[in-house]
Amino acid sequence: MNITITGTGYVGLVAGVCFAEVGHHVICCDIDENRIKLLSQGVSPIYEADLDDLLKKNLENGRISFTTSCEAAYRETEAIFIGVGTPEQPDGSANLSYIATVARQIAETIEKDCLVVVKSTVPVGTNDKVEQFINDFLPDKHNGCDGGKKLKVEVASNPEFLAQGTAVHDTLHASRIIIGTNSKWAEEMLMKIYKPFNLPIVSVSRRSAEMTKYASNDFLALKISYMNDIANLCELVGADIQDVAKGMSFDERIGSRFLNAGIGYGGSCFPKDTKALEHLADEHGYKLRTVKAAIDVNSDQKTILFKKACKRLITFSGLKVAVLGLTFKPGTDDLREAASLVNIPLLLEQGAEIYAYDPVGIDNFKKVYAEGGHGRGSIKYVTNTDEALEKANVCFIFTEWKTVIETQPEMYKKLMKTPLVYDGRNIYSVIEMKDAGVEYYSIGRI
Repeated sequence: MNITITGTGYVGLVAGVCFAEVGHHVICCDIDENRIKLLSQGVSPIYEADLDDLLKKNLENGRISFTTSCEAAYRETEAIFIGVGTPEQPDGSANLSYIATVARQIAETIEKDCLVVVKSTVPVGTNDKVEQFINDFLPDKHNGCDGGKKLKVEVASNPEFLAQGTAVHDTLHASRIIIGTNSKWAEEMLMKIYKPFNLPIVSVSRRSAEMTKYASNDFLALKISYMNDIANLCELVGADIQDVAKGMSFDERIGSRFLNAGIGYGGSCFPKDTKALEHLADEHGYKLRTVKAAIDVNSDQKTILFKKACKRLITFSGLKVAVLGLTFKPGTDDLREAASLVNIPLLLEQGAEIYAYDPVGIDNFKKVYAEGGHGRGSIKYVTNTDEALEKANVCFIFTEWKTVIETQPEMYKKLMKTPLVYDGRNIYSVIEMKDAGVEYYSIGRI
């Protein structure tokens, strides 16, 4: 089928490449000329496993192309997938302005019957509004007002459930595909599009599909915040959160995933989606107390190591502070809601001399904090863990990159001036760090 993807961020680009990989002919459209130029040359602007290889492969075989022209992308396509951003607004609600812009462009450009599929995460009821919006802006020649045939334009919901770092795999090997439609025609179109994936398809109403996305992500956020809450209590009562999590994991009702305690969740989904669902509930006069608790716990959890360090140290002023990991998780260069973005400003305010390491996130972090002085403190970016740790007074671990995990406990003792380590991802054994002569603090363990 001929498919158009509008938006070439994580959602749109991964979807476009994967649709091409299973045999569809895909046009990806974006207003960012530089991004489209790079993609047309086979260069992905985002770091994602396997994405570069599949992008180049499908460019070479002609199944994917890129353009900034709405007319070229929308005029003759059979289905348009919307994958533009819905960023969080100050009140926690989703900003739908990009969705609205694309909807109007579609209405003013299409020349044949078309299915519009919203992959972006949107509040419940948004797809209804998008369909009405498109039909409102159809030109007279297409809306039947001048006696001509009215184009059939329907909107469907198809939320994504990919995780950054494994997005391509999550798309090609999804546990299920959720489609939300309000007609048999739209349902059959999406069934046809996804048939080559050979994956389970759950067909529901549009509003149920929209809610499924929020309910799924918020449940996982709840699970993470619950384990962090229990971890904090473990420290007070002398239990070990990793032992507790292991015991819990054998219960099939609980499962083994998302039981790792740490310094909170980040990224583009969980923080935004929890706040958006809370805002939606507030609009309807309902209090989602469990979701609010997850948000509050996560906010406090991000600075828990900094607070521990403040109790141990008089000040960070003039101290060399090694920071290992800047991105919100390994396998991605995404910094959104990363713990580093909360803790590094606090360290700089106290005058810390930060030496930061991350295998892929440095370029993005430099856009926020250029190398050099910042107020009382400073930041320098290094290319390996040893350089960060050399003569450091204290170390914070914010991301469990493989290169960090492979740094042996004795290296902290050997390289650091004061082997004082605050581990936000519970990478190391408490006993092994102690035996290596490292003063070690983690989450939920003593």
